[in-house]
Amino acid sequence: MMNRRKFLATSAATAAAATVLPMPFVKAQSETVIRMGALKLIHSIAPHFYEQFTPEGYRVEVIPFESPTEGKNAVVTKSVDFGMFGIAAATLGAAAGEPIAVIGGACNKGMGVVSGADSDINTIADLKGKKVAIWPGSTQEVFILERLRMEGMSVADITPIRISFSEMHLALARGDVDAYVGAEPAPGVSLATGVGKIVEYPYGTAMGALNMIFGAHQDTLTERPELVSVILDIHRQATEYAMANPDEMAEMAVMKLGQQRDAIELSVPNVELTWYFGETELEQSKTYAEQMLELNQIQALPDFDKLFATSFVEELNQKV
Repeated sequence: MMNRRKFLATSAATAAAATVLPMPFVKAQSETVIRMGALKLIHSIAPHFYEQFTPEGYRVEVIPFESPTEGKNAVVTKSVDFGMFGIAAATLGAAAGEPIAVIGGACNKGMGVVSGADSDINTIADLKGKKVAIWPGSTQEVFILERLRMEGMSVADITPIRISFSEMHLALARGDVDAYVGAEPAPGVSLATGVGKIVEYPYGTAMGALNMIFGAHQDTLTERPELVSVILDIHRQATEYAMANPDEMAEMAVMKLGQQRDAIELSVPNVELTWYFGETELEQSKTYAEQMLELNQIQALPDFDKLFATSFVEELNQKV
């Protein structure tokens, strides 16, 4: 009898183990992975907070990109499901007929016109005849061209140098350029190291402080609407948390971007993480597109009804 009881007990334990052990495998198989493209800038720091706000059954994989165009192209080619990049890249893509859709906000501000700390460049007008680092196709390019126009100047009055955002501070430090139109954390780095000074935060145009947006492929909106709602709510919570905890935002940026804390702390006040995209942002974006058309950066205005798909973020805004 003892042997039989032992046999039954062993059989029951084995059966229980067989029932329990496969569960993690089944769960892993059913997990939905969301591929999120983010630039290597503090503007895109929100996705690095997504994990703590991601509901069960989902996992967000953050994929870094060097430039706004790369991030936009990844969305267009469906290499990622969603992405953060400048309104310029989105507008350029849409004007060329690419299936890009703006579904939410990502970041306002975060720009800066920086010159050498000891230079005589103190205003936008002082850029005349100078070598200025500008990343073509970026939001910053449109802003600086508009600021030049407001000062009675054009790009012909400066020598634009094509340099990526991550290299601008070093180019200024080496003396390769006299100034740059950059994105944080570069201005913060230039300030913290004593290499540069702020000429202007260029937010005094009709485009306001509009900068980066949250984009998706148009197919995603129709084929996977539930995924759009999920990621936007994750993005909202992460954005609000990061903005309410600037020290944690700075710490995350230090960890993910590899910058010194003193530089990041100077960058944080110049960064406004956002998620909502309403009437104000729509009007600024349309003004932005008109500026691009006037500057011959696009040949025609994009179809705004296709480019701006804000029903999801409006629905989310009604719930919170």
